[in-house]
Amino acid sequence: MNIGVDAAALGMSSAVTSHTADVNSGYWNPAGLVNLEDNQLSLMHSSYFANIANYDYAAYAMPLDNRSAVGISLIRFAVDDILNTTQLIDSEGNINYDRISLFSTADYGLTFSYARKLPLDGLNYGVNAKVIRRVIGDFASSWGFGLDIGIQFETDNDWKFGVMARDITTTFNAWAIDDEQFATIRDAVAGQNQELPETTEITIPKLQIGISKLVDFNYDYTLLTAVNLNVRFEENNDIISTSVASINPALGFEFGYVDMVYLRAGMGNFQNELQIDNTEQLSFQPSFGLGFKYNGIQIDYAFTDIGDQSVALYSNVFSLKIDFSIFR
Repeated sequence: MNIGVDAAALGMSSAVTSHTADVNSGYWNPAGLVNLEDNQLSLMHSSYFANIANYDYAAYAMPLDNRSAVGISLIRFAVDDILNTTQLIDSEGNINYDRISLFSTADYGLTFSYARKLPLDGLNYGVNAKVIRRVIGDFASSWGFGLDIGIQFETDNDWKFGVMARDITTTFNAWAIDDEQFATIRDAVAGQNQELPETTEITIPKLQIGISKLVDFNYDYTLLTAVNLNVRFEENNDIISTSVASINPALGFEFGYVDMVYLRAGMGNFQNELQIDNTEQLSFQPSFGLGFKYNGIQIDYAFTDIGDQSVALYSNVFSLKIDFSIFR
């Protein structure tokens, strides 16, 4: 649930909290769903770690009336066809490759979103209810639940502000471990895996604060500039980190031509990385993107580094958005 969705947003380093205004708002800030003028569908696929893992996303949203909207989205992040070698050696100590089996590990996130305009002009709010499902073959599985809440505000001079509070009640995951499967793992290597792992997980709240401004040039050209401050209530390697909270900025740009062609760039995930000589070095995650929109169909591409930029862990992300107005 932390990776993000929509190649357009990822191309701007996810600095979209204040201005997101389409079907993908269910993930970034549900308050943005009230800007929908018709039903929308969004699809995305990307591969990670040399195509070992697949990340897929689908979302659908629709306006209820001129003041409210709803949406639903599903995320799947999985590694499939993992070799299970725990039974490779039989009871007589012989290696038998026929005893190797395959399993998958997958995380699912199902989100239900609702958004509504408030009486104050330009102020909107939205809420998410999330169901989390995690599966590790036949060994273990979990269910989790969480809530998000977001607001957006637009001024008369086109400045936009947004706040997204994720997992406000702490998202809680409870695991169930299959005893028979655990016994096979426990006996696979002597002296290892002798105790059950923790069966509960808690995701602490996160806060995202954004501001953006869209400027028109000569009627045909636009420039969208956006800044996000991503706050996590923990101490880590973020560029600003205390015992209470850590703050990580993100900066995104989108250059548009006749509302049809878009070029995007962004910088985010600023980290103070400890080097082998005990010095700290500031690293960041760059992102680039390209988008085309015509007659209600939008195709976006993002080229982004998912880890330390020095080892070139870049991913290609593609997404498709369809506005149902093309069928009217």
